[in-house]
Amino acid sequence: MKYLKFLLLCIPFSIAGYYLKWNSTLTFFLICFAIVPLAGFLGSATEEIAVYTGPKFGGFLNATFGNATELIISFFAIRAGLYEVVKASLVGSILGNILLVLGCSIFAGGLKHKELKYDSQLGSFTATMLLFAVIGLSIPAVFTYHVSEKLVSSDYENLSIITSVIMLIIYILGMIYSFKTQNDLYGVEHAEDIDSKWSLKLSIVILAACTVLIAYESEILVDTIKPMTSSAGISQMFVGIILIPIVGNAAEHSTAVIMALKNKMDIAIEIAVGSSLQIALFVIPISVLISLFFTPMSIVLKPVELFLLFSSVLIANQIVKSGRSNWMEGLKLISIYIIAAAGFFIIG
Repeated sequence: MKYLKFLLLCIPFSIAGYYLKWNSTLTFFLICFAIVPLAGFLGSATEEIAVYTGPKFGGFLNATFGNATELIISFFAIRAGLYEVVKASLVGSILGNILLVLGCSIFAGGLKHKELKYDSQLGSFTATMLLFAVIGLSIPAVFTYHVSEKLVSSDYENLSIITSVIMLIIYILGMIYSFKTQNDLYGVEHAEDIDSKWSLKLSIVILAACTVLIAYESEILVDTIKPMTSSAGISQMFVGIILIPIVGNAAEHSTAVIMALKNKMDIAIEIAVGSSLQIALFVIPISVLISLFFTPMSIVLKPVELFLLFSSVLIANQIVKSGRSNWMEGLKLISIYIIAAAGFFIIG
């Protein structure tokens, strides 16, 4: 955070760039750089509050605010009708966590410690739940592509709503189960890794202020997507699946790498896989339900998104259940992410 705080200087410049009609590409990236430290402080404030409130309520806060940035950006993108950007950004968050975050963590930790060992049982529940979530998200697309000529708009919407409600129920039941059996499953703080630096009152104020600022920056970020993609000549798909997820998860990414460097891979894996699970079971269904207040959004994903999701989750399950890894496996994950990013940039 001591380095991320310097990016707070981008907040006034991003606002000035938006209202003074600076170059759209420059303004877009200024907004992105402004959101990065805000997301970091939001996560830190949540962890600080968790220290005071105890593991159960702390776990609930972390599960709720862990991906607040992605949810806020999704809300404004839905309101603007950028549904493909919304779905791409949420899929990109899952891919980024599994391939980029987990890959960088294993690569960095493996270079320092040669072989990384961790509890294969600790993250297996989360990894298995993530596989279930991806299968659930894929079912609407499978039926849609199989009988697409017979479906009308309301059918897409109804199937998406049913799927979203079921996913949310599983998410809630999963949290209840985890609170009773495993205190560290849904982002409950690791007391040995968190020192209380702020008072409870200050933490709440920072949490509220960051939430408001992220909401404001997200709103102007969405407004700059169309002009930026037009002037820069890149697709909205690339912006959604690569750029926005990196912005929303940058602070969380650094935490996972730091934990891996400390040879605490159990925490790094939980950050990467657990965050992906929150996106799949909570943020995506909530986004679908939020869209009902505007124009309903289906949960149907593109074939390339489904392929990458399945492949990534299967890889994550193998890594988690093996109980050991090395820098070469991390490099493979990063390579897959770079190839996918290049594909979305060139072809997307």
